[in-house]
Amino acid sequence: MGTLVILAILALVVLGFNNPVWWLAGAALLYLHFRYGRTGQGTTGSSSPRGAGSPVRGDNDYRAYRQRRDQQARWERRYRRERPWMTRQKRN
Repeated sequence: MGTLVILAILALVVLGFNNPVWWLAGAALLYLHFRYGRTGQGTTGSSSPRGAGSPVRGDNDYRAYRQRRDQQARWERRYRRERPWMTRQKRN
């Protein structure tokens, strides 16, 4: 995917010799690629996920975990509410 983005940026730069607006589009694509497209790639944080240089990544991982956990809890509550005859009650 990154190769396609780089090729698109190069094509926009070449087209920019006739119309400078293409250069602006290439710059915007380059910015978006580095800002949003490179997440999850690279080996800088793979050996130690809580290294000195990645406190923000840890926060994002925890935030994503919380969102998944909360979504799962909502689904389970909805399932129990909509299908009370299918849920098992724990008996002590």
